[in-house]
Amino acid sequence: MLLVLWTANAQQMRIGVLRGYDVKRITFSYNSGSYSIFGDTSDFGSILPNEFIEVSIEKDKVKLKKGTIELGDFQKIYLIQNNLNTSLVLTSKVPVVKQRKYEDDFEISSNGKELALVNLVDIDNYLAGVVESEGGGGRHIEYYKVQALMSRTYALKYCGKHKKEGFDLCDGVHCQAYHSMMRYTPLIDSAVYLTHDLIMIDSKNHLIDSYFHANCGGQTCEPQDVWNEEIEYLSSFIDTFCLYTKQATWEKKIDKNLWQNFLVEKYDYPIYDSTFASLIFSFNQPQRKAFYIHPVLGIPLRDIREEFNLKSTFFNCHLEGEEVVVQGRGFGHGVGLCQEGAMKMAKSGYDFMQIALFYFPKIVIANYSELRFFAQKNSNF
Repeated sequence: MLLVLWTANAQQMRIGVLRGYDVKRITFSYNSGSYSIFGDTSDFGSILPNEFIEVSIEKDKVKLKKGTIELGDFQKIYLIQNNLNTSLVLTSKVPVVKQRKYEDDFEISSNGKELALVNLVDIDNYLAGVVESEGGGGRHIEYYKVQALMSRTYALKYCGKHKKEGFDLCDGVHCQAYHSMMRYTPLIDSAVYLTHDLIMIDSKNHLIDSYFHANCGGQTCEPQDVWNEEIEYLSSFIDTFCLYTKQATWEKKIDKNLWQNFLVEKYDYPIYDSTFASLIFSFNQPQRKAFYIHPVLGIPLRDIREEFNLKSTFFNCHLEGEEVVVQGRGFGHGVGLCQEGAMKMAKSGYDFMQIALFYFPKIVIANYSELRFFAQKNSNF
C-alpha cells in the first residue's frame, strides 16, 4: 500500500486534549487575538481581552455561559479564531487541572460522561507544542529539527487513530505528548518551519514508526525484545554519544526476597537446582540481552523492568547482604532514537538528517506532499 492517507485538509488536525481527566466543567479565556463563539449554529459574539466562557456537561449536551450569563444547552460549542496567531487559556474547574494554553480552534461536546475537548489545530502549531512537550527547552536547533521530523512522521502515520472518538490523535504519551502550545522555545518554531513537510519512510514508501527514548545506555535495543515484533529499519547498535550524559547510568536496591519470589512464583525459577540457585541474584549484561540469565529460563528482562520499576532492561545485578543491587544503563525502552545521544550529536555539529539516519539507517527522508502527489498520479494509470 502506497502512502495515501490523512484528511483532505492537510493543514489541520483534530487533537483530543485533557484526555487523562474526566473534565466536567472548564473555562476558556482570552490569551491572544479573538474568538467567535458558536452554540451549534447560534452566534454569541467573541471572547475579547478580560473575557471568558464556561462550559459544563449537561447529560448529552453542553451548557454554555459567557461570564456569568447562561446562554443555553447545545450539542456542540465552537470557538473559531477571528484572525491568525490566536490562542486561548484552558482552565479545568472540575477536576482542577493546571492551566494550559492552545492555539487555533476548539470544538466542545459531551460524550455523556465528560466533556470532549478537541483542538482543531494547524499541523505546524501542533508539532511545535509536541516538540516542546517531548523535548523540553534549551536544546540545539538540529535536535529540534529531528524531533519535529519524527513527530510529523508519527502524526501523519497515525492520524485517525481516535477516529471513533471524533478526533485524530490525543494528547497522551501513547499518541504524542501535547500539553500546551509552544510557549517558551521560539527556536522550535524555526525547526518545524525548516523541516516543513519532511517525513521518514521505509523501503516500501510507508511512514515509519519513529520510536524514541531518553537514553539507550550505549546500545539501542532490538524491537522484538520489547514488542515481540521485528522492524526492518530498526536493529540494535552501539551508540557512544549518550555515554556521559545525565541518564546514562543508574542504581537501585531491591530486597532479595522480593526478587527471588518474583522469579520463582512468576516463572518457576529452578531454585532447587544447585547451579541455577547460585545464579539467581547474579547477572551480567555487557551487551543488551532479551532474557535474564539464560533464554532457556524464559524470563524476559522487560518483565523484570516492569515489576521493579527499573529505568531500563540494560542492567547488571549482584547480591549485597539482604539486597539485590541493580546497576543499570539508560532510560526507556531503548528502541529507535536516543534523545540524549541525539542532543549530543547536535551539539557536536551533526545536522538533523545525519542524526535521523544514524538512528534510522535504513529509511529515506522524503517530502510528504511530493510523495502523495506521485502516489496519486501513479494510481490514475
